[in-house]
Amino acid sequence: MVMLFDRYNLPSSIFELVFATEQQAIVAQLLVDYIKSNDGSVGKTEMSLFATRLNDGELQARIPKKYQGNAVKLSYNKRQFYDRILTPLRTMGMIDYDMYSKKYKISENFNKEMTRIGLMWIKELRASPSTRLD
Repeated sequence: MVMLFDRYNLPSSIFELVFATEQQAIVAQLLVDYIKSNDGSVGKTEMSLFATRLNDGELQARIPKKYQGNAVKLSYNKRQFYDRILTPLRTMGMIDYDMYSKKYKISENFNKEMTRIGLMWIKELRASPSTRLD
């Protein structure tokens, strides 16, 4: 996943920074809130039920003030939920999946990876010029 940002105009929400569309950011926030409300982890069955309720338009959410802060029913395709929301959250380290307990959990690995990326940049700054230029 590619994350492009302007450090002078960072959004207030991490989800707006990570996801390309507002709808994706809203759905990702809903998912994280759902996991938090279930003691920080949900099983495969609960995740499937969440995705199904989202697919069927049964989830109600309060959308940003930009849209008058009204509670509306959200609908998001189940397959796209897994492909565009859950998979990126897992690959970036925001959510982990424990194969033994079969649970999705909120994770701090995203922070660790961002720190590692920052250290890669520091290493590049301190390295001598590359010989790639001919």
